[in-house]
Amino acid sequence: MPAESPVSPALVAWGNAWLLGHVNFDEVIDQVRSVAGPTMVDDAPITARLVDLRLTQGLREVRLALPAPGDPLGLSGPPEFNAAALDAGQAVICVLADRNVGLVPTPDLRGSSYEGTAFTTYPAGPVRADLPSLAEAERDLTDAMRAATEALSSVEGPGQAHPGRLEAGGELAPGYPARAHRVSVLAARLALIVRLADEDVGLTSGQMATRAEALRHLDRAVRRAIVAAHHAIFEPLRSQ
Repeated sequence: MPAESPVSPALVAWGNAWLLGHVNFDEVIDQVRSVAGPTMVDDAPITARLVDLRLTQGLREVRLALPAPGDPLGLSGPPEFNAAALDAGQAVICVLADRNVGLVPTPDLRGSSYEGTAFTTYPAGPVRADLPSLAEAERDLTDAMRAATEALSSVEGPGQAHPGRLEAGGELAPGYPARAHRVSVLAARLALIVRLADEDVGLTSGQMATRAEALRHLDRAVRRAIVAAHHAIFEPLRSQ
């Protein structure tokens, strides 16, 4: 599963909106299938699995993990789940009444015409307490964007991305704060810039090092912002 795939973010955003009563169940499934295709969880349709998690296992929220090498963002073990999530570059953590379950997506390709997504479940550790708030993530993203702009502006070479030409994406579900929508869209746009700018043809070794360092910091800030935006629907509730 490509790390930039919107499969896990879509399930988290629309799943949380459903759990809090902002959208109905059919909307969740439609949105997930629109980006994931036919979707299975441990060989069962996602519809049946989500209903079971909510009605019989006390599903109360879903969390997003976007790990990268050296940065296990959103993960807290055990090792088998962490390794699978790191390979996929993403995962969903279902917070149940008495435990957590991790879902890791992989492409589900059957023959030449079937393209779907298969989630595999794993035992998951507790939700990490060090995840950034939306305000913290937005500040970090702004700082990283400014630093990356300054660093990359001094590096001539091919593969320069032009933000004005990019589709933003990153839309959240109804019920999320306006600030979360704004941060998510900006982070999605910057994630695309990171991918398009990661090109070193024709650069000196020093220029390549400058670009790589700037993009690494921006990528980390982007992933933190996306995670924070997808969890922001619960921030007003926890502050009460």
